Amino acid sequence: MTDDASPDLRASDADRERVADVLRDALTEGRLDMEEFEERLEAVYKARTYGELAPLTRDLPTAGAAAPPAPVSFTKAPVDSGGWAGRIVGGPGSSAGAVAVMSGFQRKGRWTVPKQFNCFAFWGGGEIDLREADFADREVEINCVAIMGGVQVVVPPGVEVVVRGIGIMGGFDHPRDDGPPEPGAPRVVVGGLAFWGGVDVTRKITRAERERLREERRQERLERRESRHELHRARREERERRRDREY
Repeated sequence: MTDDASPDLRASDADRERVADVLRDALTEGRLDMEEFEERLEAVYKARTYGELAPLTRDLPTAGAAAPPAPVSFTKAPVDSGGWAGRIVGGPGSSAGAVAVMSGFQRKGRWTVPKQFNCFAFWGGGEIDLREADFADREVEINCVAIMGGVQVVVPPGVEVVVRGIGIMGGFDHPRDDGPPEPGAPRVVVGGLAFWGGVDVTRKITRAERERLREERRQERLERRESRHELHRARREERERRRDREY
């Protein structure tokens, strides 16, 4: 690896293949035995970054096979408009409150949360989904009154949440703690009263993020399968070379 390559840079399929070629050459030249070759080849197809690839060829003649073909700039780019900075939009908000009496309400999708949002549920329920929402201020307050009813508040990971509600024969459920808040993320304060009812504050990822994670897992399964096939091919080729040498 050259000085221009960051060990944290994600490796491509072509990078892994270049390292695999170096290992095959080392096996043919007798620099690696079959057991070492199989261990390193398996590690190649599991590697995600240049930092994981580089040690696999460091003691071989062609060390640096994991480096990218050209220098790359690794200066961190500023936060774009798609980050939290682009979601603190100011203004009055697109909805100031909601009421559900023996019915229900929803606030979800792309909407703007006002600085203060008030909702009331009596023998009914409501859903306040903030995962795709914009925010009128860096700190917003959601006041929920649930009487023999319930309200669910859904927040994305990275958002700081403070729950201050009072429960009387009811309660306010806190979200699962998933680490410190992300830089620039808004602060959501949930308060109010739950009487014979409840307010549930949960963290969930968006559908797009869930699909992205599912695709990553699918790619990992494909790479593991390809790694096994590559090991089988390498073993077969090595057996054939041994037979050729014997004859």
